[in-house]
Amino acid sequence: MSNFIDKAKHKVEELTGHAKEAAGKATDDKDLQAEGKSDQATGGLKQTGDKISDAAQKAKDSLTD
Repeated sequence: MSNFIDKAKHKVEELTGHAKEAAGKATDDKDLQAEGKSDQATGGLKQTGDKISDAAQKAKDSLTD
């Protein structure tokens, strides 16, 4: 099961991506915008993985109870 620290890191990665994208738009820096979008996608995918891991652990726990 994903721990709280990992989940927090994944959310921070996503939020950092939002900030980078906004900064890239404000400065017309296409590379920074793309990096921000990439960070958002990566953070989002990791969060999805966390949710799947948690669901699998809950299913396993319900079978052993």
